[in-house]
Amino acid sequence: MNKNTILLILIIVIALSFIVYLGNPQRKSISLNNTISASSLFSLEKSFDFGTISMSRGKVEHSFTIKNENNYPVTMGKIYTSCMCTEASLIKNGKEFGPFGMPGHGFIPSINETLNSGEEAQIEVVFNPAAHGPAGIGKINRRVFIQNESGENILNLDISAYVTP
Repeated sequence: MNKNTILLILIIVIALSFIVYLGNPQRKSISLNNTISASSLFSLEKSFDFGTISMSRGKVEHSFTIKNENNYPVTMGKIYTSCMCTEASLIKNGKEFGPFGMPGHGFIPSINETLNSGEEAQIEVVFNPAAHGPAGIGKINRRVFIQNESGENILNLDISAYVTP
């Protein structure tokens, strides 16, 4: 092969790699510092500390009450968590949606549930302290992300604990 053919093949490979990279929906990393959109939801309690918990006692859970304090409806597009050891469910008018986990550990479906102005719902968060095995002992911090239908974060809820065997 001559130099022009090799150069052309190299350019095509680079261009195709770039196209595949742009089309990958999982390329976003999960950051605990995501900003919140202006059309956000409200929770009086944005974080909860379970205190000291034991792996041997199993899963722990906490329910956050969320509210739409805007003058317009807000649609939740997706709910997901920062780690596979944590799941979150939306409970609205007695109906449960979820549980939703971490992207990359299964498909995270869109829920497209709307909270009208003044309406409340619950986010039920379940943490499994045994999910990481012995490496999971010590202080943990996990986050639940609630996004609108455009993929913007509209509320983040945090849990923490100190895990013992």
